[in-house]
Amino acid sequence: MQPLALRSRSVRGECLAFRPLEILVGACWANLGRNLNSQVAPTVSTAVLRPRGRVFVDFVLLGGIEAYVGGAAVDLGHVRQRSVLAGLLVDANAPVPTARLVDRVWGDCPPQRAHATLYSYVSRLRRALATATEKVHITRRSGSYVLAVDPSTVDLHRFRGLVGQARTADDGHAAVLFAQALALWRGDAFGDLDTPWFNVLRESWHRERTAAELDLTDLRLRLGRHAELSAALPARAEQHPLDERLAGQLMLALYRSGRRSDALAHYQNIQHRLSEELGTDPGPALQRLHQQILTTDAALAVRPAAGTTAQLGTAMVPHQLPPPPGHFIGRAREIAELDKALNAGGAPGGTVVISTIGGIGGIGKTWLADHWAHHNAAAFPDGRLHADLRGFSPLGDPASPAEVVQNFLHALGLASTEMPVDLPGRVAMYRSLIADRRMLIVLDDARDTAQVLPLLPGTPSCTTLITSRRGLTGLITAHGARPLALDVVSEAEAREMLVDRLGPQRVAEEPEAVATLLDHCAGLPLAISVMSARAGIHPTFPLAALAEELHDRSARLDAFGTDDPTADLRAVLSSSYDALDTATARVFGLLGQSLGPDISLAAASALTALPVPEVRSHLRGLEGAHLIQEIRPGRYRMHDLVRLYAAERATQDQHREVLESALRGLVDFYADTAHDGDRLLSPLRTPFGPDLPDVTRGALPLRDIETAMLWFEAEHLCLLDAHRFAMAQGHYRQAWQLAWSLDTFHWRQGNLDDRTAMLRATLANRESMRDQTQRALAHRLLGRAHASQGQHAAALEHLRVALALFEEADHAAGKAQTHLNLALAWEKHGDDRQALAHAIQNLRIRRTLDSPPREAEALNAVGWYHARLGHHRQSRSYCEEALVLCRRHHFREGEAFTLDSLGYLAHRTNEHTLALEHYDQALTLRRELGDAFEEADTLAKLGDIRDSLGQHAQACEAWEQARSLYRSQRRLRPALQVEEKLAPRGRLI
Repeated sequence: MQPLALRSRSVRGECLAFRPLEILVGACWANLGRNLNSQVAPTVSTAVLRPRGRVFVDFVLLGGIEAYVGGAAVDLGHVRQRSVLAGLLVDANAPVPTARLVDRVWGDCPPQRAHATLYSYVSRLRRALATATEKVHITRRSGSYVLAVDPSTVDLHRFRGLVGQARTADDGHAAVLFAQALALWRGDAFGDLDTPWFNVLRESWHRERTAAELDLTDLRLRLGRHAELSAALPARAEQHPLDERLAGQLMLALYRSGRRSDALAHYQNIQHRLSEELGTDPGPALQRLHQQILTTDAALAVRPAAGTTAQLGTAMVPHQLPPPPGHFIGRAREIAELDKALNAGGAPGGTVVISTIGGIGGIGKTWLADHWAHHNAAAFPDGRLHADLRGFSPLGDPASPAEVVQNFLHALGLASTEMPVDLPGRVAMYRSLIADRRMLIVLDDARDTAQVLPLLPGTPSCTTLITSRRGLTGLITAHGARPLALDVVSEAEAREMLVDRLGPQRVAEEPEAVATLLDHCAGLPLAISVMSARAGIHPTFPLAALAEELHDRSARLDAFGTDDPTADLRAVLSSSYDALDTATARVFGLLGQSLGPDISLAAASALTALPVPEVRSHLRGLEGAHLIQEIRPGRYRMHDLVRLYAAERATQDQHREVLESALRGLVDFYADTAHDGDRLLSPLRTPFGPDLPDVTRGALPLRDIETAMLWFEAEHLCLLDAHRFAMAQGHYRQAWQLAWSLDTFHWRQGNLDDRTAMLRATLANRESMRDQTQRALAHRLLGRAHASQGQHAAALEHLRVALALFEEADHAAGKAQTHLNLALAWEKHGDDRQALAHAIQNLRIRRTLDSPPREAEALNAVGWYHARLGHHRQSRSYCEEALVLCRRHHFREGEAFTLDSLGYLAHRTNEHTLALEHYDQALTLRRELGDAFEEADTLAKLGDIRDSLGQHAQACEAWEQARSLYRSQRRLRPALQVEEKLAPRGRLI
């Protein structure tokens, strides 16, 4: 059961206004359901409009037996039970004797216990209709049943009411009423019910319908609509070859259309058939018309009544929406936004409601628009216009505004001869005809704002829904359009789509293959649909076979190919690409080759070798085409499949040397900016190399530590990818520069895994290089990384190699720093005496070098290990000396470590208040430096101090913050230690 709005189903199978009008009215009732086998809910006439915001019931007899509550179909049970409802609805609000009802339902073959069976059917119908908010009651009165219901909810009674009004109205209004009445028919009355009573009644109602058709045709002839009639009536005349009234209408339409010979030929044809089949001649009226045509009687000319021109088009109630999507899934937020726009607009004195649905090709814009339009069809009783603008169609050129306006005018009831010749005149007439009518105009696949502007209504009673791959900024700025950009569907929604198409069992049987399919479809509805269709064609094939096709990145787009260009992913994306100018297309291709999951404006400038203002302009153009998305200010992302297509086009359209140069420029930008950022974070570090200045050319200027940390955080995944690319391409200098530059950031963020992996991969290729000092530095950094992770043997191995290389090169600073790292390795191993020995070696060397901050660092290390060994007096002396040097030389990182050491010492000597003061100061510095790794340790110690001071709530708060950081840094052991303290206090979640 589809959750469609009450009247929305009336548009399934409606004839398009671009085709000949079979029944001469915009509702195209003759095609409803019959030609397209659609199921249609009743169309509500303007004569029976009801307040919005309430839920109503509607009954269908004119083409089946159905009921709808709030637009949703009601399960009425099997055919006999439905026939009970039909038998009561025919005589709504009047008693139907039980015996008569039995006769209606079963005819000459009632069951043995007919009355009891009837009673059970009525009981079930009561339950089925219990959700109706209007008064719909089936009651039993003295041997009869009565269905109490508002007659306007039954399409039969609405039909008769509208026809009755039409026969007493003026021609223009009568045409509207007849059209609305005939639009209620969607097939044979009562469907395929077969009892004598229903069969007799069906034939009677069919005669009423035919009479209404003929009356409407007479009206349209009086209104001068003979041109359309001459095209539409021949098919009806062939269905009813002996109907003299219909024959006369066709003859008159042909005559007035300048086809006098065709009119006379049709008379000869019916005369012959009457003679052959009935043995009679045409009646006096048809003979008289024949004579008038022979003599070109002036009385046959059209004589429109006064005011007829003003009535042009008002008889047409167009229903042009295409069939609704089958099973619509997700998009709840977007539907709510569209509903909000509809409810906010359309009030008297308001503005025209225009909503634009944007997104890349295949994101589901048309799917959403069609679903919403059908679901809200009841809000537009005066009609729904629809046009495929073919803005990005692979099948043809975009539709011109002139073409679309002409088709809309036809749908609204105008013949071509009644339209102005020029486009401005036609637009003016179009807007006049829909003025003050509650209509929906759906413009699908718009190319640009210029294509859409002539199609916009001029009054707030109408709502316009537009889909486009472009942003249509002009509509937003000048016309107040509400943009709604579609993103990919969620993983849960994507899985639901697969289940909907393939069935729950098949999806459940291959979880790994399904995960691969969903991962590579990346939430793009078109991609999911293609995969589902391919799997559906071969229901016995394993899904793993499809998943295997997607593993090869270079050929992945091939898996999404189809014979239908509108569903082929590469063709869909090509139509967007072909609409780009040459320069923007070049930028698009290079972005497909870029590194990392997204890209900043500055990085895009480096990749394309274009100035920032120029590349920004191209990025805006790509965003307007929904080929990229600005995920936050100055940062852009491509959908994975769009990126594959962009990379593919780049290799096709640009020389290999151009692509290689672009990527070298991007890697240089990342490496140089990372180098400069690290110099801000840790200016005292051993330099990467003598050939790099403190600030490199081409790098993004970074102001301070905070800016540098934010840049590293934003670019982290891109920097990792740049490092992998540099290694793969043999650009070892840039790879080493990136590994060195990211070391401080990784340490402070507690990202030990990436830190170790990057250094290990780099060092594996640095061994073949002759720069001994750089090899020593790489070994030292990798050894320190292993030490931080508690990997003692690996740490000692690399640190001893580093120490030997530094000694061989007589590099005093390198030897000193290696001793400091060896102290850390022994500390992590639990041997503080060994650690102290290396710390003293570091201090001895540092005192010979002119570097007060490094000397302060060495003093603190010696003081720290003395504290851990219980040498409190010595510890305080070294740490206080270190603190003086750090503050004198503005060495904030060293000051934070030294305050942490002093806090630890005060805690060990039971000076808890002093310890709290030191830790608070250290925590402030850690946060200013962005040192989350050390921040976690300081928070854990702060918690211990506050707990010792009896500040238990504050202690738990500090421990919880520490635990969160430990978990995010994947430091399991300290996280468990903190949790052991929280558990007894009931603070674990």
